[in-house]
Amino acid sequence: MSRLIYILVSFTLALTACSTNQQENQIIDETAMARIDSTLQSFVETGAVAGVSALIYEDGEEVYFNAEGYADRENEVQMARNTIVQIFSMTKPITGVALMQLYEDGAFELDDPISMYAPDLGELTVYEGMDEEGNPILVEPNRPLTIRDLTRHTTGFANDPNAEYVGPILAEENPMNREHTLGEFAGRLWNVPLVFHPGEQWYYGMSVDMQAFMVELFSGVPFDEYVWQNILNPLGMNQTRYFVPERDRDRFAAVYSSAEGDSLQRVPDEQAHSFNTNQWPLTPGGWGYTSTLDDYMKFTQMLVNEGELNGTRILEPETVELMATNQLSEEVTERHFLPSKGQVGFGIDFAVRVRPPQSPEENNGVVGEFFWDGLASTLFWVDPENELTAVFFTQKLPFDGRLHKVFRDAVYGPL
Repeated sequence: MSRLIYILVSFTLALTACSTNQQENQIIDETAMARIDSTLQSFVETGAVAGVSALIYEDGEEVYFNAEGYADRENEVQMARNTIVQIFSMTKPITGVALMQLYEDGAFELDDPISMYAPDLGELTVYEGMDEEGNPILVEPNRPLTIRDLTRHTTGFANDPNAEYVGPILAEENPMNREHTLGEFAGRLWNVPLVFHPGEQWYYGMSVDMQAFMVELFSGVPFDEYVWQNILNPLGMNQTRYFVPERDRDRFAAVYSSAEGDSLQRVPDEQAHSFNTNQWPLTPGGWGYTSTLDDYMKFTQMLVNEGELNGTRILEPETVELMATNQLSEEVTERHFLPSKGQVGFGIDFAVRVRPPQSPEENNGVVGEFFWDGLASTLFWVDPENELTAVFFTQKLPFDGRLHKVFRDAVYGPL
């Protein structure tokens, strides 16, 4: 009997020690919750945003939720868990997952030239400036444009209608016209000279919209249908969509805008919601989806679980690892705004943290995390080391990265 008591006591002490260690290693404890609550409240109280919400999971369990302020300030509609927001560029990782499912199926290799599958697009040129007589210098690319270039923003696609020579061509072609199909988009974008040779720079733009075209090409299914059938529906993400029907628009958050130091002004709904309250031919891969906190959290949980959620496998673990691995060499020194995200490289449709923050002014985070954000200041990240995923929603223009800095400090504790 004494031996049985000894075993039971030892087992109890071991469980207690294990529980204590888990609590010690837990990121979202009571102190962190208080920090995050205070942070979200301050965003609203100072007028930085009209409304804000956050959802965090750790070790597969919900550990934090809060919503502060208004989804619709003028009509006093509170920001809520089921508020629908425009996620803008947080659409991109969903597109990347769709493309990489087809990669797993053997449809392509990452270093395959795009022209190998879409020869009808024609020949690309690269703009290298004007000659002494004022004529454009257009040359062939140093190498073919590849699918890997699409996934890491090293294509050279133009993205500035004010740029010398190329800008007016981009404006005339207008590839992102909502009346275009993805095929029409791709053809028009291909007509615009590249602004650098493939692989030379990281430059944000329409690369992921071209990925959506490639998904259609490889699958033979319209892009939006493919994503619904293979990602959104299997994960139960039925609130993630381009078109918000009339019955759900009372949950659709207003969009607010402010220059630095100015008060928030509501962007007219007919302008802010025009893409999502009409059904357009264009189904972009780089932006356009709306979602809710819980819907997008399902996507992040699938990623932190190495491609699987609740018994449904979306990607293989090695594919998620590939997507979350930096694809930029140190030779790519021109990186547009990417350095503003911190000590990061870029994987397949995610920024990837490669070094710890080097100063308290940088965004907080853990090496190995991967993440992205959206134009209206939304954010998500996946922290595999701590099995933590976070989704942060607001609808603030222009993009306000300062909110993300403060929110990350609240989650992990200030540097």
